[in-house]
This record gives sequence, structure tokens and C-alpha cells, in this order.
Amino acid sequence: MSAAGTGSDPHGSVAKLIEIAEQPTLGQRLISWASRPPGRLYIPACGAVALVLVFEDSVPAGHLPTFAVGLVCGLLLAAMGALRLGIALAVARPMIRHYWLRWISAPLIAAAALGVSGADIPLQLRVTASADQLLALRGEVEDGQTVARDGSWTGTYPVTEVSVSGDITHYTVQGAGVLVPSAGLAHSPEGIPVGVFVPGQGSRIYEHVSGDWYAWVNH
Repeated sequence: MSAAGTGSDPHGSVAKLIEIAEQPTLGQRLISWASRPPGRLYIPACGAVALVLVFEDSVPAGHLPTFAVGLVCGLLLAAMGALRLGIALAVARPMIRHYWLRWISAPLIAAAALGVSGADIPLQLRVTASADQLLALRGEVEDGQTVARDGSWTGTYPVTEVSVSGDITHYTVQGAGVLVPSAGLAHSPEGIPVGVFVPGQGSRIYEHVSGDWYAWVNH
């Protein structure tokens, strides 16, 4: 007698087997996830967060939106990586040894981002790229004058205000500063004391960037 005569349905039988099969527990899902090396989503995500933090460091005194995004996403990725590594060390050490390059990619990306940011390289490079345009803008402002710029781009920075006082030129950068009223860049061929309030400069505190360039924060 043929299968059609018995009325059996092989597709229905498979569906019933799948339906009654035991579903994996949360622990089993975590072990399966951690047993696989970091792949095409995790490592690029780490690279994207690193670029966000490097961009944040290229703005005088930081940039609040990118700082918040970088901090939250960085902590989330770090927690995921630590959980995954802990489980993998317990149940899948051969996978770590076999795919060691993929496992160390995320820590290397984080170390590189922290290293260049700690050395102020992003800020120095961005200021250097903008120096000629910023100095040209200074030539349009008279001593003792303050000119509003409404966030117009000068070099790689959106400048909202430029003022000249003696040998010091201040550029207020739009969006610069994390939890401070304002921040920006300053240029002075005579040098500016750093880390202290400078007489005649209000509540600004300066940090040397490179050459005659400084970053300032208005407290």
C-alpha cells in the first residue's frame, strides 16, 4: 500500500517532532553563544565605538553627545565581552586558542583608542589641520573685538565666536565641553599658563595642545 493510501504526512510528522523537542535553556544558549569567537558584528561595533571616542577627544574639553554614546556603548560591549570570555574560558578553551586573533581584536582596538586619546593625538591632529584657517580668521578681527560666527565652519571646527585680547585669540567651538558652559581653542605666541586661572581671562583654564595652540574651558 502506498504512502498516499495511508494518509501519512511526512512534513506534519517533522513539525510535530520539532514541536515536542526540548527547547534549550538560557544557560545552554549562553554557552553556545560564548563558544563562538567574536565575529562580524562585535568587532566592527568595537571599532565604531572607538572612532566615536577618538572624535570626542578631538574636540576641546570633549563633546557631550559622543561622550555619552561612547561611554554607554563601550560599557555594554565591555560587559558582553567579559561575559563571553568568562564562559568560553570555562567550557570552550580550545576555541579561544584556535581563534585567538579574533578574541584579542576588541581589547587591541580599545587599547589603541585609549592610547591615542590619552596622548591627545586626535586633538593635536585636528587643530593642526585647522590652524591656517583659524589664523586667517584671526586676521579679520581687531584687537579687543568679539565677532559672532553662528557655528560657521573654520577648518574642521564649527566656531560660534572669535575674540582677540592682546596676543591671545579665543575661538569658541560649538558643542565643545562636557558639562561646562563653553570651551574652545586659543592661540598665543607668547604662551599661556596652564591649569590655573589667568589674570584678565575670567574663569578660563587652559591646557596646552601643541605649538602656540591651547584648549580652554570656561568654568
